[in-house]
Amino acid sequence: MEMVPFPLIPKPIEVNYRACTIPYRFPSDNPKIATPTEISWINVFANSIPSFKKRAESDTTVLDAPAKAQKFAERYGGILEDWKNDPESHGGPPDGVSLGRAREHLLRELGFIDIFKKVKDEENAKAISLFPEVVSLSDGIEDEGERLENLVRGMFAGNIFDLGSAQLAEVFSRDGISFLASSQNLVPRPWVIDDLDSFQTNWIKNRWKKAVIFVDNSGADIILGILPFAREMLRRGMQVVLAANDLPAINDVTYTELTEILSQLKDENGQLIGVDTSKLLVANSGNDLAVIDLSRVSQELADLSSDVDLVIIEGMGRGIETNLYAQFKCDSLKIGMVKHIEVAEFLGGRLYDCVFKYSEVQS
Repeated sequence: MEMVPFPLIPKPIEVNYRACTIPYRFPSDNPKIATPTEISWINVFANSIPSFKKRAESDTTVLDAPAKAQKFAERYGGILEDWKNDPESHGGPPDGVSLGRAREHLLRELGFIDIFKKVKDEENAKAISLFPEVVSLSDGIEDEGERLENLVRGMFAGNIFDLGSAQLAEVFSRDGISFLASSQNLVPRPWVIDDLDSFQTNWIKNRWKKAVIFVDNSGADIILGILPFAREMLRRGMQVVLAANDLPAINDVTYTELTEILSQLKDENGQLIGVDTSKLLVANSGNDLAVIDLSRVSQELADLSSDVDLVIIEGMGRGIETNLYAQFKCDSLKIGMVKHIEVAEFLGGRLYDCVFKYSEVQS
């Protein structure tokens, strides 16, 4: 797949774009000694090993899955230890992209293509059955601004379904997550970054014609969070491009899965509960991680995005841990829930706080 820089990042990209939000080290730090931030993030990834190992063990598509899962746990744990002892091992100091890349690549090398497939399929089926209810609740709100806020809360509530967070993986295996309860129980506004009011003003003015949305998790996130929001944009006459991963990473939705979900949700006239979808496109972003480095996206996505006037990046991995401070040639929105205490501390907020960062570009 041919990969190119995302066209809405101002050139030169080397100067104007850095994927990772949280600096793990500074130029003055000793290159041979892991920084406290590097160590705390290496520990975040180390803490996820047991839940990944457990998923891998039960992957029926892989021969000798338990033995290979054990090998994954040992080898990934070893890579993380190496980074603690020498930040320059494994191709340079670790960051939010390389820590995840090492994990995903190791799983694939051992034959584990999609260890979250079973739980994704179950969650998608549950969410598909709830879609009409979520949409009719939204459609029943007369006031445009209120309806938008309700849809935004739905995106935060959906974003809780994230099995990359060790705590949430545990909660989830215990009792599942009720979408409608979550949307009512969000931390109160103002959120840690809360630009909803200015976004709402421009939403009511119909400021945008075409949006690209970088999507995150399967299940409630995409189906009950993003799709009702995208449907509302379509209803307002906008074009919408949904950009999804090429390959599986954690429980993120892939391009193939999203295409399948949409075909299940549309009626025989190609409508999403009464809304025409001819202006809705699904694109393969070319990405294979739970975060995204926009200096490399698929040519297909670049072509579809050249005339976009609103870039939306959703989810903690793509919109907070990476790209929170990314500047674009057009308006942008980063939206996600804070699900790691390390991110909460960096932002000065609470765990499960919400980020709604809207940047307006004067045209």
